[in-house]
Amino acid sequence: MSGIGTGYDLSSTTYSPDGKIFQTEYAQKAVDNSSTVVGLRCKDGVVLACEKLVLSKLLVEGSNRRIHNIDRHVGVAVAGLAPDGRMVANRAWDEAASYKRVYGEPIPGHVLCERVGSYVHMFNLYWSLRPYGAALLLAAYDKNGPALYAVDPSGTSLRYFGTAVGKARQAAKNEIEKLKLNELSAREAVIEAVKILYKVRDEDGKKFELDVSWVCDESGKVHQRVPDELLAEAERQAKAALEDSDMDD
Repeated sequence: MSGIGTGYDLSSTTYSPDGKIFQTEYAQKAVDNSSTVVGLRCKDGVVLACEKLVLSKLLVEGSNRRIHNIDRHVGVAVAGLAPDGRMVANRAWDEAASYKRVYGEPIPGHVLCERVGSYVHMFNLYWSLRPYGAALLLAAYDKNGPALYAVDPSGTSLRYFGTAVGKARQAAKNEIEKLKLNELSAREAVIEAVKILYKVRDEDGKKFELDVSWVCDESGKVHQRVPDELLAEAERQAKAALEDSDMDD
């Protein structure tokens, strides 16, 4: 770095004169430059949708996982560095298993979110560690109903009706704000999430896959990938919507 950042970006324990922690900002930049991830909390569940670039023609389809199961009622979608996200997801799995072992019931979504946020934040406190370059969208369906949470590299954990992280996050958020989420069913939310990812992605010609999961009444309040036929229908509608938009232009 140059100017005011010189010498202040060598450790996550050092503040710059204007109050910034550059190591944490660099970790957030890794998230901001990654593929887009969208989360929608609808009236009967939560939908997570990820855009995954196909890096090689030799890559086996579905092997580049961005969505992980944490417990029967909880799943996470990862943006940023995939190995970092996997480590945080593994920690979330440990926290869920520990809570069930101690209290004899599934971990509530807000408790898991706070625990994961505290764990991620710890990596911003010690000079011998580096912040995780990953953000998580966490979908849960517990006794309090469906809920969507987000944890960023600083350890900030927030609850949302709908949000997006990654390269096209702002355009995706603008589209999410147009939706009446409290009136959408989970099936409708899947279609809307896929439409958003198709609409906001860069037109660079690169091949990509979609990874979409839900936890809702239709899935029995269990986090799982959406049925193949529903995903195929959502992609068909998304492509048709793009073609109609191009014709209007």
